[in-house]
Amino acid sequence: MPLHLTKVAFGAASVDLLAERLKARALDGPVLLTTRYLPKRHEEVVGQGSLYWIIKHQLVARSPILAFGEAEGGRVSILLDPALRLVQARARRAHQGWRYLEHADAPADLGGDAADGIATMPPALVGRLAELALI
Repeated sequence: MPLHLTKVAFGAASVDLLAERLKARALDGPVLLTTRYLPKRHEEVVGQGSLYWIIKHQLVARSPILAFGEAEGGRVSILLDPALRLVQARARRAHQGWRYLEHADAPADLGGDAADGIATMPPALVGRLAELALI
């Protein structure tokens, strides 16, 4: 079972803003994030796990983690797939840095069934419906 990470989408007030930010940073390929320390359980995360984004105290989307590497100043880089996948919103407290999320506790992706129409909705609308607990 893959292991995931959670992180607050600092400065992103909505899923739309987060998607725009990731798209802008992905012009040359995968999105690069940096952190101070390599997760101890990084081998369980890389290639299988995702970074789940927290906005307004809810897990709302995920970005698959492609690799870990070295960055400037002894920091660690996390390479993310720039495609943002919306998930069923789930309450999550804000925290600093990243935290682990077991696969069994991870929310399911939205829009898996084309008949439900969620995949075609704007991310902001999906976020608002999730805030109202309608999806």
